[in-house]
Amino acid sequence: MDQQVSAGKDRVAVVTGTAHGIGAAIVAALEADGVRVHGVDKDIADLTDSSAVNAFFGEVGDVDILVNNAGGVVGQVHHPIEEITDDDWAAVVAANLTSTFLCTRAVAPGMKQRGWGRIVNISSGAGRSVSLTGIQAYASSKAGQIGFTRQMAHELGRFGVTVNCIAPGFVLSNPTTIKQWESYGEEGQAALVDGIAVRRLGRPEDIAHGVRFFVSEESSWITGQTISIDGGHALF
Repeated sequence: MDQQVSAGKDRVAVVTGTAHGIGAAIVAALEADGVRVHGVDKDIADLTDSSAVNAFFGEVGDVDILVNNAGGVVGQVHHPIEEITDDDWAAVVAANLTSTFLCTRAVAPGMKQRGWGRIVNISSGAGRSVSLTGIQAYASSKAGQIGFTRQMAHELGRFGVTVNCIAPGFVLSNPTTIKQWESYGEEGQAALVDGIAVRRLGRPEDIAHGVRFFVSEESSWITGQTISIDGGHALF
């Protein structure tokens, strides 16, 4: 992918949520394309806090590529809606949607000034359908990322900045998804795989390949889009 390597030369990226799985794979893929990558996870900065986000990006400096991958279910499991507390809801929305907003707000002025930028938001199949774990705030915040993607694409496109989104299917990428997979048992696991057209679970690298495309020059006329990278699960 010589053209992608060339496009990545001298570019600076920030990837959030890089402790393991998808985030780590995205870092490795962008570095392989010649991008200088700053990974950030909650042990480095609280991405739900505007002061911490501004401080982090202030230290990094100019950012050409932002991948908003941080998020998750914040350790929560399904409960009926009437049992969801204000704090339960707020924690998941903050981890997924607020962090995306704060990080995007931090990099947008510089991208606009330089006339070039790539922002990729990592949503979820839950944002296009339902949460397999039944977590209301997760499905809602992931859908919110998709709407935020469209709005930012509309706002920033005139400045040479594209904003796109990936909705991953089931990827064994972290302790939460591994625990979820194990909870299904042999029969449930087989049923899940049977609902995927290519009959396999996703790998973190599958999502990273999508990011590589969206930040490349080959995708410069694509913005505001959400692509499901899910092995065809969305077909069913």
